[in-house]
Amino acid sequence: MGGIMFRHLNWTVVVASAFSAGLASNALAATELSWWHAMTGANNEVVDKLAKEFNDSQSAYKVVPVFKGTYPETLNAGIAAFRSKQAPAILQVFDAGSGVMLGAEGAMLPVADVLKKGGFEFNKDQYLPGIVAYYSKADGTMLSFPYNSSSPILYYNKDAFTKAGLDADKPPKTWPEVFDAAKKIKASGASACGFTSTWLTWIQTENFAAWNNVPYGTNENGLAGLDVELKIDAPLFVQHFQAIADLAKDGTFRYGGRTSEAKQLFMSGECAILTESSGGLGDIIKSGLNYGIGQLPYYEGNGPQNTIPGGASLWVFGGKSDDEYKGIAEFFNFLSKTEIQARLHQVSGYLPVTLAAYEETKKSGFYEKNPGRETPILQMMGKAPTENSKGVRLVNLPQVRDILNEEFEAMLAGQKDAQAALTEGTKKANAAIAAAIGN
Repeated sequence: MGGIMFRHLNWTVVVASAFSAGLASNALAATELSWWHAMTGANNEVVDKLAKEFNDSQSAYKVVPVFKGTYPETLNAGIAAFRSKQAPAILQVFDAGSGVMLGAEGAMLPVADVLKKGGFEFNKDQYLPGIVAYYSKADGTMLSFPYNSSSPILYYNKDAFTKAGLDADKPPKTWPEVFDAAKKIKASGASACGFTSTWLTWIQTENFAAWNNVPYGTNENGLAGLDVELKIDAPLFVQHFQAIADLAKDGTFRYGGRTSEAKQLFMSGECAILTESSGGLGDIIKSGLNYGIGQLPYYEGNGPQNTIPGGASLWVFGGKSDDEYKGIAEFFNFLSKTEIQARLHQVSGYLPVTLAAYEETKKSGFYEKNPGRETPILQMMGKAPTENSKGVRLVNLPQVRDILNEEFEAMLAGQKDAQAALTEGTKKANAAIAAAIGN
């Protein structure tokens, strides 16, 4: 795909004469390609800029970005639009929705096929291995375009660390170190809360399992088969969530919400430590906070292994015209350009999905000038994945996340301990998975 020159359609000017209105000439309208997405804040600005740059680079196609709400809301909107035969050309789907889209494979056109329709060839060797594998079938067929892949990392408020007597240049590496630092920060009054986290499901269960090299579920967490039973009621998960529940009792840990809401608690200075997607970096930079970056914490004796991709990819619906598919292929080729991927990575915190963009960023000295910015890539690429750390793929992962979030919220409200929450959550989730696959 990389290095292939654009081939534009030659549009002609149609001259029509009308006695009532005189002579007029109009260029044929560009083919519009709607791109439904879930990007907010700084990342929304990136989406708009990329669409404008592509549109300005040629005249045959016009990508029209449309914000559709949160990741789950955008997925639901896409499904509803397909059912009503009004599907967009491109739908951004978060990692948890990949299994849902795989289940609807007949409704989607694999991105490898889209690229062929546009005259391009997909070469998986150009992409970061962990990312391309996550969005491909077992036979290697690329199903969606990995637009914004991310890895969870740790952010911390350097000023709060200094006020609490902690080393502002030394982020905590293990979970016990995080919890101890959070307690010291709260006790010192440096911040109202010591620690918070976005995405308890993605970061504290799915990536927690991969990073600590313990199973999230059977069948390689769903990558080896649809019939999956969760294993997140195991002792290490119980230990971890009970520690968080204990910190929540006096506000040392503060819950922000099910997705990325807790990022605001960090940017406002209310909480001093945050585990969040690397893709949240753009907003954190704009906040003006004196922040630092550390790797995702782990437990000694288990991790670190490797993290698994988060963020989202771009899926293409079936039933579109050949002209639309050619335009989508051109747009994906544009997004794959080294200079585009390198810039997207550097301004947003998302991973560069191509190896060339990663190498270009390294060669430019960007990581030396911006300590910690290579962390999410090293976390994902540092070790070859095990059966526990290739990823998570369930046919109903969004539903499973909702089930688990209900249990986590009850636990953090003091209604049950971690063992009860994880036992009940695992039981309900396994029943939902069995029902979804017809067992």
